[in-house]
Amino acid sequence: MFFIRFKNRVKEFFANPYSVIFIIIFSLLLFLILVPLGEILKESLQLSVSDAKREGMGTGALSLYYWKKLFCSAISRKMLYEPLAHSLFIAICVSLLSITIGATAAWLMVRTDLPFKKFFSLAIIVPYMLPAWCKAMAWVAVFKNPRIGGTAGFLSYLGFQIPDWLAYGPIAIILVLSIHNYAYTYLLVSAALKSVNTELEEMGEIAGASRWYILTRITFPLVLPSILGAFVLTFSQAMGTFSVPAFLGLKTGYYTISTMLQSALMQGNNGLAMVISIVLILIASLNIIVNQKLIGTRKSFVTISGKGSRTTTHVSLGKWKAFITIGMLVFIGAAVLLPLGILVLQSFMLKLGDFGIDNLTLHYWIGEGQEYIANGLPGVLRNPDFIHTVKNTLKLVFATSIIAALCGQLVGYINSRGKGKLSGKLIDQLVFVPYLIPSIAFGAMYLSMFSTAKTFDIGRWTVNWFPSLYGTFTLLVLVSVVKNLPFSSRSGTANMMQIGTELEEAAQVSGAKFLTRMRRIIFPLSKSGFLSGFLLIFINVMKELDLIIILVTPKMKTLPYMAYSYLTGGTEQYSNVVALIMFAIVFVMYFIAGRVSKEDVSLNIG
Repeated sequence: MFFIRFKNRVKEFFANPYSVIFIIIFSLLLFLILVPLGEILKESLQLSVSDAKREGMGTGALSLYYWKKLFCSAISRKMLYEPLAHSLFIAICVSLLSITIGATAAWLMVRTDLPFKKFFSLAIIVPYMLPAWCKAMAWVAVFKNPRIGGTAGFLSYLGFQIPDWLAYGPIAIILVLSIHNYAYTYLLVSAALKSVNTELEEMGEIAGASRWYILTRITFPLVLPSILGAFVLTFSQAMGTFSVPAFLGLKTGYYTISTMLQSALMQGNNGLAMVISIVLILIASLNIIVNQKLIGTRKSFVTISGKGSRTTTHVSLGKWKAFITIGMLVFIGAAVLLPLGILVLQSFMLKLGDFGIDNLTLHYWIGEGQEYIANGLPGVLRNPDFIHTVKNTLKLVFATSIIAALCGQLVGYINSRGKGKLSGKLIDQLVFVPYLIPSIAFGAMYLSMFSTAKTFDIGRWTVNWFPSLYGTFTLLVLVSVVKNLPFSSRSGTANMMQIGTELEEAAQVSGAKFLTRMRRIIFPLSKSGFLSGFLLIFINVMKELDLIIILVTPKMKTLPYMAYSYLTGGTEQYSNVVALIMFAIVFVMYFIAGRVSKEDVSLNIG
């Protein structure tokens, strides 16, 4: 009797399309997220061939050798403690500065009568479209000095004496990352401010409270969850970022935990690299736990829900309007126009450091190879390798964006239809794990998991548990999709929550099957959310370097990797050309997506 009831329940469970989708998604998430975490832990405990001989043990033997070497050996200070202190200092400073800039910009855009809002709304998010390492290149072009940079930057060319600490090192890294990452805070806080009913602020004003009192005692506490969520996003990004610390720190020997991780992998110290990755993951996890405790909720990234019934009223800036508008224009110029302008100018400079008109050339764009210029390298657009790299990049970004956006809609369907259920909560929590893992550590996880085939024997048969995917296009797509799934799932969940169940239920009553309902009702109504998720992932993958830096091979290199290779090879002009082409592709895609959806496509990461 018990067996029959159990059998009927199983049949009923699998007859429900929701249950089938849940099982598939949950299984894939376990395999693609939790299993790699287990693999990275396993590799940190297994001795390599050379280390096993040194320890007098067998290859692959379990040992705490790498943990002891990293935490309590002669190299610990240089390998872990100093880079970790540098990373923590940078991450905290970047988070605080980014939140200040982003929250201020959000308040000005949503709550005040600031003019030119349509222009500012686009200009403010343009820095997000530019890779952070492009801003690092622009910073070096302006502030470097002949003592370290080899050639004079723009300010040195004009006669200014630029100190070493401003050209390279922590100050430069913090300022560049802050200019890049404030977009997270702006998007989250502006969304929260639009959701907050202004009646509370108006009541405070009627009661005689000053504008500063209202802002700090009423508005700020209401948007605090969004600010803390932005802190988690920014801290995680700054803690695990590789490109900017590499460009602005390595020349002066300023290592962070991420650059040390990449250095360990390049030197073949995989065991130490895996331990460093785990340290990064633990710090990110601790960050999210503290955030949850501070706001007293399990959902750390949710802004205030529910719109007020009254129209948002705008605070008059009064006599400060002109001053603040000029300040915003100056900031946009410094954060957007200046980096772009410098990249453009340097791409036409025959010799860096000479800003004269006679030094301008088109060689780095379309020139033929000449021995006396960059060792005979032709212009980027004449380089046969460039076309191959563009094809690789476009294949990667389109494949990743489409797959991740579709998966995000399915995850969103589970989250929205399973709201209040254990299944919905489980998927919602699990799908966000990749964001907690810094990009370079996430890449290390997949390198550990797919570098060689993993097999186990069952009697006479050998089962291939993990295939060897290193150096393949499949691995790049896989790691990019999983890493960006948190973004697409947030977009998909928000989208599916707006689609009522009545239409689906009516179609079901009419006899329409699940796939028909999805194809004819759900997916057409979710077009806007799909485009939003597609665009956000497209931008992320197009400029991605940290995630794939240790996974890319010469045959599978992408535009960001090509730019990085040019830069580390001492030919910055070529790198600038590639960076500008990347930005043009992203900007055109943003424009096309907006026209296709006949509305502004939101880069909503909340």
